[in-house]
This record gives sequence, C-alpha cells and structure tokens, in this order.
Amino acid sequence: MGIDLMIEDDRWSALDLAALADHAAQATLAHRGLDAEDCDISLLACDDARIAVLNAEFRGKPSATNVLSWPAEDLGADSPGGDPLVPEPDMMGELSLGDIAIAWETCTREAGELNTTTENHVTHLIVHGILHLLGYDHIRDADATLMERFEVEILGNLGVDDPYKIIDGA
Repeated sequence: MGIDLMIEDDRWSALDLAALADHAAQATLAHRGLDAEDCDISLLACDDARIAVLNAEFRGKPSATNVLSWPAEDLGADSPGGDPLVPEPDMMGELSLGDIAIAWETCTREAGELNTTTENHVTHLIVHGILHLLGYDHIRDADATLMERFEVEILGNLGVDDPYKIIDGA
C-alpha cells in the first residue's frame, strides 16, 4: 500500500503520522473489501492557513477545516444510502484513490474539545477522508448514516471510541 505522506508543518512530528495513517488506511480498506497493497493515497499534513487556501480554492469556503479529500474518481451512490461504486484498478492493478489534507491546529483543537487524544481524532479524520475517497459522503441524511456507521465500525476495530457518541455527549 502506498500512502504518500507530505508533512508541511513540523508540529505533525509530535505524532507518528505515518503509522497512524497506515493503520487507519489498512483498517478502512479491509473493511470495504479492498486489498490495501493495491491502493495509493496521498496525505498532506499541513496547518490551518494552508488548508484554508485549499478549502477556498476547491470548495469556495475561505476558512480552515479539519480534513479535505479529493477522490481520484466519483464513486458516489446514485440513490441516498446506497453503496458507492467499487473502484477499478488501472492496467497495473493499482487503485489510485486520491488525496487527503489534514490541518494541525484544527485537529488538535477539536481533539481537546472532544476530550479525546489527538492520535484518535486524527485516526478518525483519516478514516473519514478515505471513506470520501471511496465514494461515501454525508450530504444526504441516508448517506451520512451509512458513512458514520462504517466510521464507527472501523474505529471500533482500531480500539477508538465512537466519535459521534463523544460529540453527542452520550
């Protein structure tokens, strides 16, 4: 499996981001029935200023966010709550899934607000980003329900508490 990790902000060195990303990707891809050895993902670890520029450029929202993702292809389901299309490998048998960016300040601030570790929150955001690369979304309620269920299952397999239970205060 190839996670092409680019670290633009030295504060990310406080975490073993390569190991976190690899662990999250392995679990997410296996959960969706994909062989992680055949998949390529790019991960940019940046700061709020950089992600705000990317958010403005690609989403028209000139503010920082925790995670952004750019799928290599649109695999989204046509019907609400449906399963996305399965990505097809290229001629070499590899799946280039796309790119993800995460922002240090937002990730660490949110981890504190959620009373969880930065490692667990970053793991959640990487799982979330990879699911976006695989065609899952949370715009429509039925899609959000499906995506959140998969996130909770994957994170549970990684020993990470349900992040939505934390958010809901339950």
